[in-house]
Order: sequence, then structure tokens, then C-alpha cells
Amino acid sequence: MPATLLGPYTRTILVVAVLAATLAFALSGVRGEVYGNLLPMFEWMETTWFGFIGKTWGAAFATIQAFHLLGLALLGGSVLVAEGRLLGVFLTDTPQGTITARCNRMFNIALATLIATGVFMACGVALKIYYLPVYWYKMLALCGGALFHYLVRQPLVERAPGEVNPWLLKLVAVASIMIWFTVAATGRWIGFSG
Repeated sequence: MPATLLGPYTRTILVVAVLAATLAFALSGVRGEVYGNLLPMFEWMETTWFGFIGKTWGAAFATIQAFHLLGLALLGGSVLVAEGRLLGVFLTDTPQGTITARCNRMFNIALATLIATGVFMACGVALKIYYLPVYWYKMLALCGGALFHYLVRQPLVERAPGEVNPWLLKLVAVASIMIWFTVAATGRWIGFSG
């Protein structure tokens, strides 16, 4: 039923609506109340084994952080290769479907690595990141990027060639690069904060 009301871009419209609602939430006063309710969870995170190991053994934290950065490099590489192909910048002699499938596989592995290592790292410095506004921006960008990738980008790219306007695919590629750059930049900003 919603597909007939919203047309062929139902998922895109729904993702934009969710992102708009998230942005409205971030700019409203409700955000402070919700974040205040999350403080006990962040205090608990520091008392877990991950939190204890992350605070006590710097080498363990640094090793996990290295894997986090490797995951970020893998994710960034898969995004740049896939979107570079959509933009027609490189790998134009290889079919788009082949590049998309392989890059999506690497993207999934990288995202899983980033989330797993990110949870460990967050437990080690939970109270520090709780009070950093940039952490919340990164989480917003990460959630937005995942939603965009799985609900907008992938369904459009997986359609039959010629079914989607090539300019729309180029716009999606540029948007994807910008979103994932924002995730990486805000993550790096956390290192410079506090």
C-alpha cells in the first residue's frame, strides 16, 4: 500500500523522513532528556570487562584501535571504489554489478569490524565520550550512513542497468562519499576532543 502512495522511491522517502526526524530530535530540547537517561548505561559500560580491559591495559586498547582503523580503511576503500565506479572515474572496463557486489561484501565486513571494535573502545572511555557532543554526531552520521547504504544506495544500484537515471546514481555516489567522510571525520575529531 505505501509503495502505491509514495511511488517507486518509497524507501528513499522513508529514509529522508527518518533522517529529518533524527535531525529535529537532535536540535530539540528532548535530546537533553534522552541523553541524560543514557548516563547510567555509559557508567555501566565502564564497569564491564571491556571497560576494565580498555582502561587498564593500554596495549589491548591500542590493538583494538588498530583493528578499528583497519576496518575504517577497508570501509573507506570499498566506498571509494564502488562510488568511483558509479561516477565513471575508474574501473570502467569492469561491469558495475561485479564491482558493486564485491565492494558490498567488503563494506559489510568493514562495518561489522567497526561496530565490534567501536563498542570495545567505547567501553574503555564511556564517560569521556558521553560528554563529547562530537561522539553523538558520529553516531548520528554512522546510523544515517548505514540507513542510506542499505535502504537507498543498494536498492538503486542493484536495479537493472538503464532502469535508474545515471545522474541519480552519480548523485547517490557523491552523497555516499560525503556521508562516510563525515563518519570518519567526526571519529577523528573525537581523538582531538576532551
